[in-house]
Amino acid sequence: MKNIRLLLFSCLLMIGGATYAQPLDFSKAAIVASPQIQSPVRETIIRVLQEEVAARTGLKLPLLHSAGRSALIALATVRDETVAGMAVPKRPGENLPETRAEGYRVTVTQQDGKPVLWLIGADQRGLLFAAGQFLRTAALSRNKITFDLQQEIATAPAYPIRGHQIGYRNTANSWDAWTPAMFEKHFRELALFGTNAIENIPFQDGPLGPVMKFPREEMNLRLSEICSQYDLDYWVWTPADGDLSKEEVFEAGVKKHREFYKNTPRLDGVFFPGGDPGDNHPKYVMPFLKAIAAELKKYHPAAGVWISLQGFSYEQVDYFYDYLHKNSPDWLAGVVSGPSSPDMAETRFRLPARYQHRHYPDLTHTVRCQYPTENWDQAFALTQGREVCNPEPFYYAKIHNRFAPFTDGFISYSDGTHDDVNKVVWSQMGWNPEKEVTEVITEYCRFFFGDAVAQAGANGILALERNWSGPVEENGGVETTLAFWQNLEQKHPELKNNWRWQQLVMRAYYDAYVRHRKIYEQNLEKEANRILAQAPAMGAEKAMTEALALVNKADQERVSPELRQKVVDYCEALWQSVGAQTSVKQYHASGPERGAILDFIDYPLNNRWWLADEFDKIRQMNSEAEKLARLEVIRTWENPGPGSYYDNISDLSKGPRVKTRTDDATDVAWWDSGMSRKRLSTQLFQNFPVLEYSDLDPNGRYLLRVAGYGEALVRADGERLEPILYNKGLEEFKEFLINRKYVSDGKLVITFDQPEESQLNWRQHSKVCEMWLLKQ
Repeated sequence: MKNIRLLLFSCLLMIGGATYAQPLDFSKAAIVASPQIQSPVRETIIRVLQEEVAARTGLKLPLLHSAGRSALIALATVRDETVAGMAVPKRPGENLPETRAEGYRVTVTQQDGKPVLWLIGADQRGLLFAAGQFLRTAALSRNKITFDLQQEIATAPAYPIRGHQIGYRNTANSWDAWTPAMFEKHFRELALFGTNAIENIPFQDGPLGPVMKFPREEMNLRLSEICSQYDLDYWVWTPADGDLSKEEVFEAGVKKHREFYKNTPRLDGVFFPGGDPGDNHPKYVMPFLKAIAAELKKYHPAAGVWISLQGFSYEQVDYFYDYLHKNSPDWLAGVVSGPSSPDMAETRFRLPARYQHRHYPDLTHTVRCQYPTENWDQAFALTQGREVCNPEPFYYAKIHNRFAPFTDGFISYSDGTHDDVNKVVWSQMGWNPEKEVTEVITEYCRFFFGDAVAQAGANGILALERNWSGPVEENGGVETTLAFWQNLEQKHPELKNNWRWQQLVMRAYYDAYVRHRKIYEQNLEKEANRILAQAPAMGAEKAMTEALALVNKADQERVSPELRQKVVDYCEALWQSVGAQTSVKQYHASGPERGAILDFIDYPLNNRWWLADEFDKIRQMNSEAEKLARLEVIRTWENPGPGSYYDNISDLSKGPRVKTRTDDATDVAWWDSGMSRKRLSTQLFQNFPVLEYSDLDPNGRYLLRVAGYGEALVRADGERLEPILYNKGLEEFKEFLINRKYVSDGKLVITFDQPEESQLNWRQHSKVCEMWLLKQ
């Protein structure tokens, strides 16, 4: 019986001559590579393996030309029969993953009693991705390389286009400070997670920024060369800011493209955004694209021209499709769907099958963007802004998998390193939409932080995503997340110069600081309102003076200054490590919306600036009665009295009747370069909110008041209402009488129709900020 048990155990441990008893040791391995892998990719993959393994283990993998007595890492393509005298392992069957474009297989055999780890690519690009699979899943530690046979895999990408826009321009919040070596490392890292395309921005923002070390023309060339080394597709984003109806503008644009194509060693795609920026009708755009496509074919015959319909009106969209049906242009490769583009499903439906469809998702912004962060507290939006470190792996995986079936893939919009986690998530979802998000993040942490930190780092990233869900004052998990990252920070000082680590730890501190400030500062305002309630007895002037002094304690007696200092310190570290520009003045950010999170760290989270301005206006009033009346309006702004209702449309804790909390509704205004002194509630909006009221007086008369901007096409229980007051300006009011028939059941549903604004940039679309249902 003992012998039978040993035999069964041995069978379980042996498959294909490889032993499962424990992870296999490749610490003394050497590399052998098929001579059929084309140069320069062959040399690149060998160098990648050697450098990445050495950086994590201190071990150098020598390159051999024949199999020796050591463990081996063998690089091969599916077309190879042998490598270094060893038979390349083959599997029977058709359409195997390792035979499909960019697919690969990672498997283990034995040679002379030593393990051989095979990285087998369907093509040379697949071989690069196989190397990434090994580096992401192997256990690499000091002087140790092990590989678990459970990580054997054969896989091919679900979508053929998986890229990211990394434009060398002053607008970027970090990589405008980079050198070619830094770009080469970053492109490599993206490729190791399945990225196969890089999109540059060669023309826009022409002048050199203050942190740019290389002329744009030189860097454009170097980025193309790096893509050639790694066999990555090189795309460019080339808008037309000028009027293409003017012949001189048209010809100058064609000439600029011609010279760029001629001098660029590799070019695979040219993306022309129809809008954002640009305002040309497709009747001028299509001839222009035809002209530049002709120039493109002269120098890059396999490259294609793509167009987005961003900002097109309905008439312009129809014109474009009529053009395709009448002309069937063979010079057009496909259509790109980005911010302010028509519906993606409709685009794929209307687009002839011969043309490809590419997503242009915004992974870089949190507000005023294509995919705003869901249920994000206004306190974060006002301080951390549009371009803060924003790891949201589950959210962005959901977005990818929602829209990917309508596309042939994506090249994302990014303007800095802060969205690094999101880019990796999209690269991996584009490869396999069914892959577990936690697995992606664990591999991310293993590769960038080390095997010992893989699981804990992944948990920390997921906790940061949860920090941003719901009212921050109600989210005690923010404190737990901070404690978790502080523990990691203390345990792993070796990671203190790693920019990815720096920005994640910084976020944990920043989130906690915002939470402490919001609780503290809004409590100060509540106390100030209690003082204003005593104004009739104490006098308007004294009440205003004492109330303002109270709310201004937020500046004079700061809460949690130690957390603030940690954020400041990490911003300096990020500037030193990766050129992150977290301040306009201190670190040369191109603008306050461009990652300048340090400039807003003390932005008021109560209404003290607005109160100061309102009090100045009140002091100009003629009578004490007028002053007291206005102070009462201010005090009761969010409490209109018994039987009436107030909703701050996008404040997560002050809009209980607002039912729209979708991925495309909540947004935050941007006025005065982010330093608006307006009331906080005025700076929030949705485009088409839905509100549901209950417990209304069936016999009551109500007035609906709407504050916002632009149009307000209101419906009550599905019927359009006519206004009795209709001001379109910001902070002006629209008013509608509510007929008793709508509230006869004690309930009311308010909705908004979408006005025809396709000709406008999304920033100019109509907005709703606040609503009152006032009992008359």
